[in-house]
Amino acid sequence: MADGSVPAASVAASGARYVGLAGAVLLAVAGHLGGALPDAPLGVTPASIWRSPDGPATLTCWLVGTALLVGAWWSLRDGAPSTRWAYVTAGLWALPLLVTPPMGSRDVYSYACQGWTYAHGVDPYAVGVAAAGCPWVDTVAPIWRDTPAPYGPVFVLLAALAVGLGGGLTGTIVALRVIAVAGLLLAALCLPGLARAAGVPTRRAAWLALAGPLVGVHLIAGAHNDAVMLGLLLCGLLVAIRRPVRPGALPLAGGLLLAGALLGLAVTVKATAVVVVPFAVLAGVRRPYTVRALVRDGGWLAGGLVGAVLVTSVLSGLGFGWVGGLTHSGDSEQWTSPPTAVGFVVDYAGALVGRDPQAVPVIRAVALLLLAGVLVVLWWRSWRALRRLNDPRVVLRGAALALVATVVLSPVFHPWYATWPLALLALTALRTTWYALPAAVAAFLALPDGTNLARSTKAPGALAMTALLLTVLVRAVRSATQDRARTWM
Repeated sequence: MADGSVPAASVAASGARYVGLAGAVLLAVAGHLGGALPDAPLGVTPASIWRSPDGPATLTCWLVGTALLVGAWWSLRDGAPSTRWAYVTAGLWALPLLVTPPMGSRDVYSYACQGWTYAHGVDPYAVGVAAAGCPWVDTVAPIWRDTPAPYGPVFVLLAALAVGLGGGLTGTIVALRVIAVAGLLLAALCLPGLARAAGVPTRRAAWLALAGPLVGVHLIAGAHNDAVMLGLLLCGLLVAIRRPVRPGALPLAGGLLLAGALLGLAVTVKATAVVVVPFAVLAGVRRPYTVRALVRDGGWLAGGLVGAVLVTSVLSGLGFGWVGGLTHSGDSEQWTSPPTAVGFVVDYAGALVGRDPQAVPVIRAVALLLLAGVLVVLWWRSWRALRRLNDPRVVLRGAALALVATVVLSPVFHPWYATWPLALLALTALRTTWYALPAAVAAFLALPDGTNLARSTKAPGALAMTALLLTVLVRAVRSATQDRARTWM
């Protein structure tokens, strides 16, 4: 039986590889037929896409391709046959998506216009791309044409570099995709070291983090800057964990400065990375785990981070205007964000009795306060566990849960946001279903032209998300109560 199981597993894995490749090819076909092309009509719905000449073929290829890719990835969620097999398969699935038009969203056109704005001497944190006179403004989703850039100065510099290298719009999109792929390659390079530190098989971590459908569609084809953020984030964590350990040696401080600088660059691409920084500080602390050691080692890492943020903000000439741009990221209201969904439901309930509670901004604010409290608790528990166990896994687990909390409690959720916690959960979580399943579901939330299905399912989606949230909370409370009862018995 044992001799026969290996070939059977190999055949199953080979089948999954080619099923996923077929799915990636179908997604690429959908992108060519009806992707987020520059001249694609805006404000469309699934029904209007279906009525277009290529609509049935586009939607069929998209749905079948997504189902095949998700199914193949899901079937090996407990680990690919080997690390090399995982990397080769992830690369194979990425190939068709490298040569397709942008898919899943139109954000890459916003990046292009923000880069054009900066390259032409206009502050992208002061005006929107329409007011700046970007010649490609018609390709940008209307909601983002008049809002300042919400990204850090490092990404604005990268976007401007893409504009300079690409010349026209098509060349700029290609350059932005190359930058995103470079971020993913950096993440792939760091995963084995982090997997060894976390004590998990690299073949599983690489498969979950790199082969998922969200990575191919949104980080590669969609060229989202989340890929660059993740690459720098994982690299910073790896340097913090694996730095030289000789007390008093210069490389000890130098490693922490480098880790902090990498994390600072991640923050100045996308500010979300900042929630991982306190856990990276813990990763850099060496025994004995005292408050003095925490302040000493954390100070070096914080110095590297602050230095990177200051240098990039000053050298770019943009200062800290990017911080103000973050306030506009919540302009989009969708039920895929749990706080927003709860706000919708409260507003619906109020409308039934003739009132307009305007609950969405209130619930969002409460959720952000709750997020701050959750992050503090997670950090404190990670610090206590590190002192007790001397195990870097507790730090990575804390960072992963911090990203989970950020995604769940943030005012906005887009499908590619699920890639943030996925990369670290792949390194730490023992059971994969609870986080692989939401990522699989998120793959179906967008259409190839960037149409977000959450917009056309607002009421039922909000009710379903609120019901799911209540179910999870009830089960969590019940589980905690049972654990407390066992403790007293």
